[in-house]
Amino acid sequence: MDKVIEPGTSRTEGETHTLHFTLHLPHPVERVWPVVAGHGEGLRTWLAAADVFEPRLGGAVALRWLNTGPEGEAVPVPGRITAWDVERVAEYTLEGFQGRIRFHVEPYGERGTTLRFTNEVRGDDELRRDCLAAWHLHLEYLAEALDGHPVDWESWTPDRFGELRETYAS
Repeated sequence: MDKVIEPGTSRTEGETHTLHFTLHLPHPVERVWPVVAGHGEGLRTWLAAADVFEPRLGGAVALRWLNTGPEGEAVPVPGRITAWDVERVAEYTLEGFQGRIRFHVEPYGERGTTLRFTNEVRGDDELRRDCLAAWHLHLEYLAEALDGHPVDWESWTPDRFGELRETYAS
């Protein structure tokens, strides 16, 4: 199984962009699920701090992105869990431009996992490209975190995001 993150795709209808990524991860569902579904410190290792997390359909969630740069901590973005199927689907609908974020996991091969990621956002084409680059970067972080190398948020820089942003702009 290849850990390279393939470029994401998008579909646009009006101002709504639906972004998709599919990853084949060399880790079993039991390892991937808690890291993508917000349990404990899982999300913090690659995405955001879950300041509020009620793991059930309709439960509250508040994610605080940790790659905010020198300006300081970001304000938590509140939302709701809009789909929840343990060890299969976790979907968060957040306020603001972050929109709907969905993780769907299923077994892949004998010991791997396929992760299908979808993000539905509303905005212009610049936002679409920014979101594709940002999610691509976070999914790279996910692969690294699953291998035992969580993101060091204190030394985070936007360099890799800039590279990815250029790729998605072309």
